[in-house]
Amino acid sequence: MGPGEIRRAERWLASARVFLAISALVAVWMDPGEIRYSLWAYALLAFYIAQGLNIIIFLRRRQQSTPSFRLLVHSADILWPALISVFAAGPSNPFFLFFVFVLAAAAYRWGLWETAGTAAAAVILLWIESLSFHLGMARWLDRGLAGLHLPLLHIDTADFEPRRLFMRSIYLLVLGLLLGFLAEQQKQLRAEMAVIARAVGKARVETGVTGTLQEIAGEILSTYGGKSLLIASQEGHSRRMFLGEVKRTAGGMPFHWLEPSPSDEKTYLGEFPASVCYARRSRPDHPFVLSGLDDDGAPITLANAEFFQRLARKHDFSSVVTASFVFGREWSGRIFLLDPSLAVKTEEELHFLQELVRQAGPAVHNVLLLRRLRLRAGAVERARFARELHDGAVQSLIAVEMQVDVLRRQSASRPELVTPELGRIQALLREEVLKLRELMQQMKTLDVDSRRLLGLLTDTVERFQRETGITARFLSELDEFEMPQQVCREIARIVQEALVNVRKHSRAKQVLVRLGSQDGRWKLVVEDDGSGFPFSGRLSQEELDAIGKGPLVIKERVRLIEGELTVESNPGQGARLEVTIPQQREAAYG
Repeated sequence: MGPGEIRRAERWLASARVFLAISALVAVWMDPGEIRYSLWAYALLAFYIAQGLNIIIFLRRRQQSTPSFRLLVHSADILWPALISVFAAGPSNPFFLFFVFVLAAAAYRWGLWETAGTAAAAVILLWIESLSFHLGMARWLDRGLAGLHLPLLHIDTADFEPRRLFMRSIYLLVLGLLLGFLAEQQKQLRAEMAVIARAVGKARVETGVTGTLQEIAGEILSTYGGKSLLIASQEGHSRRMFLGEVKRTAGGMPFHWLEPSPSDEKTYLGEFPASVCYARRSRPDHPFVLSGLDDDGAPITLANAEFFQRLARKHDFSSVVTASFVFGREWSGRIFLLDPSLAVKTEEELHFLQELVRQAGPAVHNVLLLRRLRLRAGAVERARFARELHDGAVQSLIAVEMQVDVLRRQSASRPELVTPELGRIQALLREEVLKLRELMQQMKTLDVDSRRLLGLLTDTVERFQRETGITARFLSELDEFEMPQQVCREIARIVQEALVNVRKHSRAKQVLVRLGSQDGRWKLVVEDDGSGFPFSGRLSQEELDAIGKGPLVIKERVRLIEGELTVESNPGQGARLEVTIPQQREAAYG
């Protein structure tokens, strides 16, 4: 556990300590006979409550809890039950829970042996008390208190007779071992989950498949202490094999791909009955001793070591762990960890490696799929831009080149035609420059959030007015707002696409962009005084899809953010696009 978790755990234990003491105080107040009407028991409980409150205050003021402080508090927790129990003995007394608490605290803080040691310490203290009472310590204390005119202890030493104390000691020892064992198992589970979480967390699309494999393989090497790790995989459709290796070196653990030979498929991916297996031999001329688990994690008997003998001819090792993985029908393979340092409990180590591979494998597969998706999306986007350039700018520039050639031929014989033709060519070039700028604007990656959105929209509208001569305004009804980054990005793209459509198709003289909020929804409006759409009236997105009308790109972007698009068209007088987006969907946008 980290320092913050330790401090929270200690505060929780201190609170539980106070609650337990108050509960015991209420119990003896309701039935004072449990403590034989001893005022000293009340005093000890009050002191115990005060100690717990002081620990809570101390932990609130201190930033961390030191090991020596925890050991001191734990020692006091062992002593208190032994002192209070002199007033009521036996497993049914209200103070027996104090022993249970201190054992649970030891299990929570540490593990098996510390909890067993706590139980042993508590038993030793009880037997010391029994011995002291047998020697007359209780009578001596009562005579001293009587001489000082103080209340007597009222201790019944019969409760500390060996025959009664023996079973009480057995209770504590068995309970300590049981709680300690459970704590040890929980601690091991937390450690394994931490390793798996670290390994899975290293799967990042930005680093690519190779970088992800290097990070995860390095984590496995660090966990098991092997000298190298091999990854052999095969694509399901093409049957192509890939082989990678990570070696532990002084400079780190670099990953590199190897060129597999035709025989390597049988060496690394040959049939083998075990899902995960550990093979070891003491000397190169000795046979391998095998331990393995099937796909369900059950132990499996393995007698044929030919698979590992083939592997040993390729690599020098005295022991190896292998684990198989399958990703649907696309990929399958194995990892090989050479010369690992396994614990005595080999089966548990194999179970953990099997779980680690099963958890980390899909993460690597997702990285591969996302990289493929990005590459395909990039290819589609590049194809679209190439088509836009070919159908737009390139064709227009070819036409300009031909017109300039005609002008060159006519300039000598008919000079009066040159000036208007040059004006038309200039307008055409200006139009293509605008198209190229729009393409470049669409190619840029938008990094926008709610703090930068209004500024970006203002710049977009102002640049549109400068470049086209169309009067454009942006109005915002929002001052400070929180909007998911994906929604901000799509709103900016929608505004850009809407302005491109206004310039290309509407022949408008004025355009207004407005962003606001209404009824728990963000609202974006783009309206112009141009030619409108080829329909009349107000249509929702479903109605637009039904008749095959409306701006396709804008409709897709609205769907991405689960918004609603409404288009109002009045042919010859203008059009109005209205996009509404729910504000309470932050979780959906990540």
